Amino acid sequence: LSSVSSCYLSRSEHAATATLPAAFSDLLPHFLVEPEDEYIVKNKPVTLTCRSTPATQIYFKCNGEWVHQDDHLIERTVDPATALPVMQVTIDITRQQVEKIFGLDEYWCQCVAWSTTGTQKSQKAYIRIAYLRKNFEEEPQGKEVALDQEVLLRCHPPEGVPQAEVEWQRNEDVVNPVSDPNFFITADHNLVIKKARLADTGNYTCVAKNIVARRKSTSATVLVYVNGGWSTWTTWSSCSAVCGRGWQKRSRSCTNPTPLNGGTSCEGQNVQKSACVATCPVDGGWSEWSKWSACGADCSMWRSRECTQPSPGTGGKECQGLDLQSLNCTSEQCPQSESVSGAEDVALYVGMVAVALCLTLLLIVVVLVYRRKKEGLDADVADSSILTTGFQPMGIKPSKPENSHLLTIQPDLTTTTTSYQGTLRSRHDATGKFSMTNGPLLDPLPNGSHTLHNGKLNSDPAEFVSRLSTQSYFKTLPRDVANTSYGTFNFLGGRLTIPNTGGKFSLITSSQFIPPSLSLSLFSPWYRLPLAGCQTLLSPVVSCGPPGVVLSRPVILSMDHCSDACLDNWAVRLKKQNYEGAWEDVLLMGEELVSEPYYCQLEAETCRLFTEQLGTLALVGESLHMGAAKRLRLVLFSDAYCSTLEYNIRVYCMDDTQDVFKEVMQMERQLGGRLIDEPHVLLFKDSYHNLRLSIHDMPQAHWRSKLLAGYQEIPFYHIWNGSQRYLHCTFTLERLSLSTCELTCQLCVWQVEGEGQSFSLDFNIFLLMDSNATALAGPSAFQIPYLIRQKICSSLDAPCPNGSDWRMLAQRLKLERHMSFFASKASPTSVILDLWEAQHFHSGNINQLATVMADIGKQEAMIFLVSDGEC
Repeated sequence: LSSVSSCYLSRSEHAATATLPAAFSDLLPHFLVEPEDEYIVKNKPVTLTCRSTPATQIYFKCNGEWVHQDDHLIERTVDPATALPVMQVTIDITRQQVEKIFGLDEYWCQCVAWSTTGTQKSQKAYIRIAYLRKNFEEEPQGKEVALDQEVLLRCHPPEGVPQAEVEWQRNEDVVNPVSDPNFFITADHNLVIKKARLADTGNYTCVAKNIVARRKSTSATVLVYVNGGWSTWTTWSSCSAVCGRGWQKRSRSCTNPTPLNGGTSCEGQNVQKSACVATCPVDGGWSEWSKWSACGADCSMWRSRECTQPSPGTGGKECQGLDLQSLNCTSEQCPQSESVSGAEDVALYVGMVAVALCLTLLLIVVVLVYRRKKEGLDADVADSSILTTGFQPMGIKPSKPENSHLLTIQPDLTTTTTSYQGTLRSRHDATGKFSMTNGPLLDPLPNGSHTLHNGKLNSDPAEFVSRLSTQSYFKTLPRDVANTSYGTFNFLGGRLTIPNTGGKFSLITSSQFIPPSLSLSLFSPWYRLPLAGCQTLLSPVVSCGPPGVVLSRPVILSMDHCSDACLDNWAVRLKKQNYEGAWEDVLLMGEELVSEPYYCQLEAETCRLFTEQLGTLALVGESLHMGAAKRLRLVLFSDAYCSTLEYNIRVYCMDDTQDVFKEVMQMERQLGGRLIDEPHVLLFKDSYHNLRLSIHDMPQAHWRSKLLAGYQEIPFYHIWNGSQRYLHCTFTLERLSLSTCELTCQLCVWQVEGEGQSFSLDFNIFLLMDSNATALAGPSAFQIPYLIRQKICSSLDAPCPNGSDWRMLAQRLKLERHMSFFASKASPTSVILDLWEAQHFHSGNINQLATVMADIGKQEAMIFLVSDGEC
């Protein structure tokens, strides 16, 4: 050190020495400013400063080597407080100097101060090159968390000198744990959200920075979702029925809370249904009259009654009429009573004579009218061949003189009517007129009348048809030849059928009702009925006409339905369309009254409707609870020929009725499709869940599906409300080679959250055979011959003491539920036989009915064995 000092002292112009006053010569130097650690940013040098007092010399030593004196910048001053000399020395350190140091050692510098007494060394100052790498060692990851859940976002900043500071940002705003205590930043720079709130949803970024640079991590999306919760149930609605059995419901909504940001929806039903019974209004009824009071002085006596049997209740009507009644009387207090009584006797005798004369005149008129009608009827049906020629093919053909017995006219389906009115003359020109009120079916022909002999029309048939085609009936019914049948019937009745639709119209009448011929029509158009609430269409819409005709006895209309036939699950109503086009409820199943013109028997798949009025009718069901189910028919079609790699399978979902199935078959014939499996029946419940369809187990080596999703769904309300006639899903498959000609797979059909049903597909061609017979009239329309029917009715209609009458026939045929309905008809046996005909037309065995008759003990059953020729 002494040699170095002597070297520096020899250069007087640069010497960092000074002569101390004698008073301070014994003091050691002490540092006022020592060099501190520094960082070199990019290529900028750093400056180290050292200040000491009292000092004669100050030099820097870096990494054990003295810095050249020329690199020192020296300043000398005097401390005004102590008068001691103060020396300050600074040096600059460049990036190149630091980079020369390799290995584990760091670049450091310290300063050394001298005085006459001794030396002092300062602290070491480390000089480092500052940097911050680009890539984070660990970046935060996005999360989906439930409300109030704790969230942890991890962040490990990039390596750097000096070590980077970390802050968090949410949507570019700095997260400050001081202002929002819900946030907490750990010592290792992780962000903790103590309880996730909806406001905490956003993009979170970890930011690292030091004196060199500022780095941002990729954003991590935190999505705070809310699972749905049910609100409280509403109060039960009022009962849907004003009187008797109905249903009521209550609902709740998934709003407590509402599901947000992908949260799960509420599980369970949002609507509950319950059967209810509404108390029926009770109309008031009069009690018996009290006894007459004693004759008063005013020659009158009184009696009273009260509205107490029963008293009106629950909105019932009050009693109609007087509750107090007076009557003139005679007594000793009325001296003029004898003269009054004499006048009353004279008036009584005059009235009795007038009534007798009126009754006599009325009897004479009735006898004359009866004889005239009898002569006309005998003349028109004298030819017995009318019994076997009650029906002729539709259309007008030239009549042959030897066998033309009935005028058969094809009705115009574009017009409407409410009655039949016309003039028929016998071969003896005895006038007779038939009239069914409510309006004309046929306008009078030219010249006011025509003569009809055994169905022969003297005028030109073409002229008669042209007159008939201009009538104005059936205006409310659409033109649909495919779903229309019509026929002409005489007094022997007949049967009218729309093939493959489930609609059958059976008409069996007596000779007192129908003129020699009457044209009836039956068609099954498709209407979109206005349905409310949980209502659904259960049957085809069937129109029979002419509308407005009131029959003297009920006919039977048979039509398919698609309910599960359990009246405990349904409120089934019969609806009828009025002349204004509106639909009205005319019958509630299970609450029929014998006085009404409609009566219904619901079977497993068919509804038998007794009706005395023609019109447009349909069955509508309203489910009482979620156990109610509709029968759906699932029908599978495919392309008949496949010349490309694509192959389509169409799955139709429709009501289990023949009319819809027929339409789908006709449409597929036009598309060139073929039926690839037998139709399957699925019970679709009122559970608000969709119908899901999927295809599985295809040979992956030969086929693949082109669907993006694994399944297809048909919404619940599309099926239940019947907004579309039929629904279908198309599965498009692709074969991997044109040589592939076989396909085996499995179709799974199930109601979501319900029990699934799996159907295996078989690719067998199915041929559908159609029947073209639409109308049958006369004896060929029935199983039971006409004469035998008449004998059975005459034998069983009369009450029998031992019960061997129509009541036992109804019991043996399991129709005892409708006893009161049968009893209200003029011929109960005839109505029972009508129902048997409707049930067993295609498969009925007449010998089975003969066995039932034999069990009853009626010998008339033996005539069933008579041949057709004998009948």
